Amino acid sequence: MEESKIERRACVRFKIPGATVSYQKKTMFFTKPGFIEEFCPLLDISRGGVRFLAQNLLKQNTEVMIKISVPGERIPFTMKGAVKWASPAEGKTYKYQVGVQFHPYGETKDQNLPGNLVKIIALEQKFLEKDEEDKEAPDSKKDEFQI
Repeated sequence: MEESKIERRACVRFKIPGATVSYQKKTMFFTKPGFIEEFCPLLDISRGGVRFLAQNLLKQNTEVMIKISVPGERIPFTMKGAVKWASPAEGKTYKYQVGVQFHPYGETKDQNLPGNLVKIIALEQKFLEKDEEDKEAPDSKKDEFQI
């Protein structure tokens, strides 16, 4: 019996060219200064999580704080979440791909600020349209008339 691939994610993933991730593991109150790794390439992001490349292996369920820097944006935004998976990366520069699920949005201590959801939605609208335009561009050549 053939198993069909079903997208389990409720949120659309999109790419942000040149975006990076810096992260730190949760300690008692994220009190250790500085990030473990900085400027890791962001592979894709959604309202519910992020996928990025890293040199260090992060164990499943590790609580992390992530700073996301977007080209053209003056101030990076910070998200809290938990590592859901990590696997070897195909390239040689970074050893691992890491998937982090964001904590829920809200006003309590371990939640992400609702303003960050608004920020991600705005980025989604901006960069998802670019992805779709890029995908349509090569197909437009098929409509050319040739003699």
